[in-house]
Amino acid sequence: MTETALVPEAERAVVRRVAIRLLPFLTFLYIINYLDRVNVGFAALTMNSDIGLSNTAYGFGAGVFFVGYLLFELPSNLALQRFGARRWIARIMLSWGVVSMAMMFVEGPWSFYTLRFLLGVMEAGFFPGIIFYLTYWFPNRARGAAMGGFLIGIPLANIIGAPISTALMQTSIFGLNGWRTMFLLEGIPAIVMAFVVLIVLRDSPRTASWLNDGEKRTLLDAIERDGHSTRHVSLKAGLLSRDVWGYTLCYFGLCLGNYGFGFWVPKIIKSLGEFSDREVGSLVVIPFACSALAMYLWGRHSDRTRERTWHVALPGFIGAAGFICGSLSGDIWISMVSLSVGAMGIYSTVAVFWTMPTAVLAGSAAAGGIALINSIGNVSGLLAPTLVGYFKDRTGSYTWGLVALASGLVLTGVLALVMGGRKRHVS
Repeated sequence: MTETALVPEAERAVVRRVAIRLLPFLTFLYIINYLDRVNVGFAALTMNSDIGLSNTAYGFGAGVFFVGYLLFELPSNLALQRFGARRWIARIMLSWGVVSMAMMFVEGPWSFYTLRFLLGVMEAGFFPGIIFYLTYWFPNRARGAAMGGFLIGIPLANIIGAPISTALMQTSIFGLNGWRTMFLLEGIPAIVMAFVVLIVLRDSPRTASWLNDGEKRTLLDAIERDGHSTRHVSLKAGLLSRDVWGYTLCYFGLCLGNYGFGFWVPKIIKSLGEFSDREVGSLVVIPFACSALAMYLWGRHSDRTRERTWHVALPGFIGAAGFICGSLSGDIWISMVSLSVGAMGIYSTVAVFWTMPTAVLAGSAAAGGIALINSIGNVSGLLAPTLVGYFKDRTGSYTWGLVALASGLVLTGVLALVMGGRKRHVS
């Protein structure tokens, strides 16, 4: 008998209804969030020379975002639990939209570093807050597809954002040059959607007017059953848990590949041939379009097979192989295929990774533990782009930078196998 057959039809129906209601909206918010975080990679095509940034300085500035992110991640996620997702997510979006628009005022390295740091401060809590929020609405067995559906916003942000960002960089309003125009216009959606969040989101199934009493009870019962199998509930237990720290290291390696690739992919692709900025914007779509499909299908496959460990480890290893091949190939299209394989490995891993810690954490432990995993794991968001820039300045190529990103994915794969050996992550 299949796992699907063991799940009551009423539970499957209410989970489907929740997914249809929440995931498209949350994914759209994440597209806005991720684009505002990584659009600096497109700006770098002309901004670096305009304000005098070396590759190393750009890499550091792109990554210093995560210092602010780290410092404010945990308190932000605890505030979300206290004040409710609806109000807190709206607050986060409003503040990061303002700072994102302020990036148009960058004049040199120090203003670049300062605004990137502030953007990290203002964004802190959004991503782990949504991950935590999803645990209120989806039982463990449905989280692979749910989180894959939400996290598909990462590649979609690049698919949508790449051509838009590079097109905006060819325009000028209010006398601003291209990359300044891009920052101005791409910060506006976050501000607008902050007010939409207040209207659309509800803090939990209990306050969702679009679920009837029976649907609420069915969903809450399913999620409550998950709570009986979690190891950690209190904040202290979550923060001191060996599970949490293991997943933190695992996520560190994953983010090393993710952000190193995300912040540098426009310049890496441009280095492969004589491409215009618009052509780069079109080519960037290729690896992310492949990744969007892969991560969605991989998350669904993980749910169907009730397996998490190898669904995290295997794409990590495959992604590492893709980056290594891309670093060694001198052919443009072999490099593009290799980079696409690397991206597919990263985002397929991301699609399933968060089902593992959320299966062993609940309550305050989940709020604190998820924030800790995400914030410290994201320290590699500072390290990765800086490493790629450093190696580019020292060697004149991206070869060793891609090898460094591959090493992070290998670390993720190995640690996933270690952590998976300690706990079966689907109940």
